[in-house]
Amino acid sequence: MSLFEQQWQTYRTVLEHDAIEHRAAAAATGEELQTWLAQRPAHRPPPTLVDLGCGDLARMADLFRTLPLGAYTGLDLAASVLPLAASAMGQAPFPCRWQQGDLLHWAERPNPSADGSAPERVDVIHSAFAIHHLSDSQKIQFLRGARQRIEADGLLLWVDVFQDEDDTRETYLDRYIDRVRHWHALDTLQIKTIVEHIHVCDWPAQRGTIETIAAQEGWRWRWAWRGSQGSEALAVLQPCSLKNASTP
Repeated sequence: MSLFEQQWQTYRTVLEHDAIEHRAAAAATGEELQTWLAQRPAHRPPPTLVDLGCGDLARMADLFRTLPLGAYTGLDLAASVLPLAASAMGQAPFPCRWQQGDLLHWAERPNPSADGSAPERVDVIHSAFAIHHLSDSQKIQFLRGARQRIEADGLLLWVDVFQDEDDTRETYLDRYIDRVRHWHALDTLQIKTIVEHIHVCDWPAQRGTIETIAAQEGWRWRWAWRGSQGSEALAVLQPCSLKNASTP
């Protein structure tokens, strides 16, 4: 079994046993999208959605396929998952594009619009359990870049793990890793692999702090869902005026 297959098997086990509440997060995401779509003026063209860190779409394809989208883009750092995502999406009634890439790079290096006069903008940005891999400074860069890539009435749906306001990274990791060690669906090697990944790769944003930073970068923040364990959550961000913008 290849390294990718081993890691993906572990991921699938976590997903199938709903260890980090993917089902509830997906349901909350669907509710937010349906509410936003219902409020969207009828004369507007069908919205475009980009899914940053799309994975294999095992949990989200059924939702996305039913949305009245103009286009969908699935982006993931692992090229190996994109054919799986395309298969899960199936025959969607809108164009789908699959792109290997980094979400921070996507935010900071936008494609030009058709006439080359401005960055290409999207209506909805969705990202689930991916942004916490960015450092604190990279999260600021991401929020700044994504603000330039989204339409004025757009929607950023950020599903992820977050630290409590009084957490340090160390206290958060200790608590989360203790939780992982009680995931009985995983074997010892799988748990060891996840723990090592968390130590090296997980840098969850701290509630409160990230809300303040988002406001400074031109986002209005709202918590739409929080998981039963307290770490997983859905944040809904919409563009607003910059708090740190100078007054003319």
